[in-house]
Amino acid sequence: MLANQTTAGRPAGPSEPLLTPADAARMLRVSLSWLAKARLSGDGPRFVKIGRSVRYLESAIREYIKIRTRSSTSEE
Repeated sequence: MLANQTTAGRPAGPSEPLLTPADAARMLRVSLSWLAKARLSGDGPRFVKIGRSVRYLESAIREYIKIRTRSSTSEE
């Protein structure tokens, strides 16, 4: 994936906000600890590393929510 593309393969707009982990956790309604663990295990939303900082594209958070949406508890 190119650096200027979102998870859906569309170009990231120049005005697309980068969210801090706290912002992303608030948007997902999870704790910072859960988000850090999900990032470590590869189970969370895609993220961007800028130096030592972690940021999330808002579109990556929305895409994560979309792919995790289920219509039944029996779905995986």
